[in-house]
Amino acid sequence: MRTLVMTAPGGAENSSVVEVAEPVPGPGELTIDVAYAGLNFVDVMARRGDAGYATWPHRPGLEVSGTVRALGPGVTHLAVGDRVVAVPKGAGMSEVALASAELAVPVPDGVSLAAAAATPLGLATSLLLLTDAGRFTPGDTVLVHSASGGIGGAVARLVPLLGGGRLIGTVGRPEKAAEAERAGYQLVLTRDTDPTEAVRSATDGRGVDLILDPLGTTALSLDLELAAPGGRVVLFGNATGAAIDALPPVDRLLRGNLTITGFSHRGLVANAPARVAAATGRILGFLADGRLTMPVTEVPGLAEIPAAHDLLAEGRGSGKYVARIGEGIL
Repeated sequence: MRTLVMTAPGGAENSSVVEVAEPVPGPGELTIDVAYAGLNFVDVMARRGDAGYATWPHRPGLEVSGTVRALGPGVTHLAVGDRVVAVPKGAGMSEVALASAELAVPVPDGVSLAAAAATPLGLATSLLLLTDAGRFTPGDTVLVHSASGGIGGAVARLVPLLGGGRLIGTVGRPEKAAEAERAGYQLVLTRDTDPTEAVRSATDGRGVDLILDPLGTTALSLDLELAAPGGRVVLFGNATGAAIDALPPVDRLLRGNLTITGFSHRGLVANAPARVAAATGRILGFLADGRLTMPVTEVPGLAEIPAAHDLLAEGRGSGKYVARIGEGIL
């Protein structure tokens, strides 16, 4: 079978499509004929060599949709040929992917496999960030850094389904502001200017209830400045690749009744897979009944994925990208 392999830290020049042996499912596992694989910024972090994200050679891909190809011993809730979406055991950008059966969720009729491929890491992560980590309540003001990206777009679509609230976003490039506004953000600011005054004005001086921050600790001081009394800050990545600084003194958190929470999708997959599967199933339900739509940009094949990764790495990508892998899979 064909798979995408990254051979060393760097750019597209170190990615290629190669032939490898097809995986065989063990107990509690299944294999999937991959229709679509989701692209995520974590692929870029692995490709550039961020610590802990890759060993070389590296086979990327953490969300796939397709049909069940084979079942390992003990898997009874699915059948060969079922349409599923899953978090694979890495190497999702392959014609056949291996996954734990507890992280494979049936795709309802009426939900396209292209849309489903955006679910396990993009949409389900956004739901968990808002509900589990961020304790979102209707009416909250939510600030999202990198609002024009895949997570930012998903959050904008989920907040109205969870009861509604005010959405504020930051973007790294001025030209990305329009994309975030189209997704549903009422106020979009660029990170090359201090957004404090604009955010304070937009919130009548109160500040922000929930801040979702994928920038490591580079924006943490700003987050705490913008947080309302009782505000929550959720750190869920390190897109900048910068060194992680120490957290602020406890007395600063105590004075504002503030909370800083760490979130790791990878950690949940390893230690609480049922939570990831439940969130994925809930998102698929929203897609099936029409309450949620999630536009995706389709990458035409495995060979075109490295160029799409370049867009994400350079900050020129917008929204959610999925790559078409299989032919003839609906």
